[in-house]
Amino acid sequence: MTFASLGLDEPILRAVGEQGYSTPTPIQAQAIPAVLAGGDLLAAAQTGTGKTAAFTLPLLHRLSQAQPARNSRGQVIPRVLVLVPTRELAAQVAENVRDYGKHLKLRCMVMYGGVGMQPQVDALRRGVDIVVATPGRMLDHHGQRTLDLSGVDTLVLDEADRMLDMGFIHDIRKVLALLPPKRQNLLFSATFSDEIKSLANSLLDRPKVIEVARRNTAATTVLQTVHPVGRDRKRELLTHLVRENNWFQVLVFMRTKHGANRLAEQLRGDGIGADAIHGNKSQGARTRALADFKSGKLQVLVATDIAARGIDIDQLPLVVNFELPNVPEDYVHRIGRTGRAGAEGRAISLVCVDELRFLRDIENLIGRPIERTLVAGFEPDPQERAQPIRVGRTVIGGGKASGPRRGDAPRGGGAGHGRGDSNGQSRGGAGRRDGQQARRDGGRGQGRGAAPVRRNGTTG
Repeated sequence: MTFASLGLDEPILRAVGEQGYSTPTPIQAQAIPAVLAGGDLLAAAQTGTGKTAAFTLPLLHRLSQAQPARNSRGQVIPRVLVLVPTRELAAQVAENVRDYGKHLKLRCMVMYGGVGMQPQVDALRRGVDIVVATPGRMLDHHGQRTLDLSGVDTLVLDEADRMLDMGFIHDIRKVLALLPPKRQNLLFSATFSDEIKSLANSLLDRPKVIEVARRNTAATTVLQTVHPVGRDRKRELLTHLVRENNWFQVLVFMRTKHGANRLAEQLRGDGIGADAIHGNKSQGARTRALADFKSGKLQVLVATDIAARGIDIDQLPLVVNFELPNVPEDYVHRIGRTGRAGAEGRAISLVCVDELRFLRDIENLIGRPIERTLVAGFEPDPQERAQPIRVGRTVIGGGKASGPRRGDAPRGGGAGHGRGDSNGQSRGGAGRRDGQQARRDGGRGQGRGAAPVRRNGTTG
């Protein structure tokens, strides 16, 4: 199958070819005809499967076949609204729209917080066909009457699972109430969780359902390894591995923004070029760090889960979990950053005794144990005992969850509406995440058994 066989216009096919693509990925092959047909769509695809082009290409085709939408003053107003959870992802999607639509007379703009509104207002006044936005800033524009949504005939919710995790459900509902009732709805998610199914039931009308990867499946092209290590020697081990193996473009994951800052500073003290990317950084600082990382100027980029959603590097060789995520599905999202498009990738996790529960949950999720490899000189002390880990308002550890027991966990979100894309972090999703974690930790069974441990001086 080729892109030409999918019925896309020649200018779009030319742009796709100039980007170096000729054969659609599975999600593209199934989603493009579905979007062109005009019906609603519910699609699940892991990160790196080409899902952005799966909705971008057919929408560009349809927009190019019709006259622009205009308001009563004759100004061009948006016909497509794409909602995404983070600034980085918004910029990435908008860049893809511009790349694929370069030979079309269509305008796209990106709209997110953390930057001034006036340039965005100016772009809207000039007229745009496609708006790619984070929910909070989009609602701000609508509230100030700078954004006319009356012409929107297509809504795309991209990374919908992450938007729900970040507490944006209230904002999503507000947006839905502002849009014309007659429209096409496209919902893309990495997984079909119960929350996603509930949202789809309330939003979509007899949708076509596409799932190109088994639910919560880790990429088969990623070599996964666990290095057991003492909790106080993780940073030394990471420095050792980076130096010994001369690693470059290493994406390192932390659970918190404060931890990401501290680790990046410590790595710089060790003589390793490192920076952190997270929601509290200014947009300029995040953009610079990401550009330096993509160019290879920066050896290590330390990121939180939310900030990393906007990192799109085709040949990212290595992901390191400096701290395992407390939500096992996030492990799958993390390692999905490497091993893309059939290329081989590596995911290394530095695991101390405190995190063995997290590791067990991850292995249960992916359905197999992960190989353990001891690095000479960094073997953990067998006498070291697990200590509690604080994740948000929940304390986990000591063999028990210190938060609510299963059945006692709150189901609602925290205070506020989850509006937070201006700093990349939701304030309203904490209660929901803590409730999820309490339910996960309130009685999880044992794992499938630890993978065998082998010893190795270095990791190649």
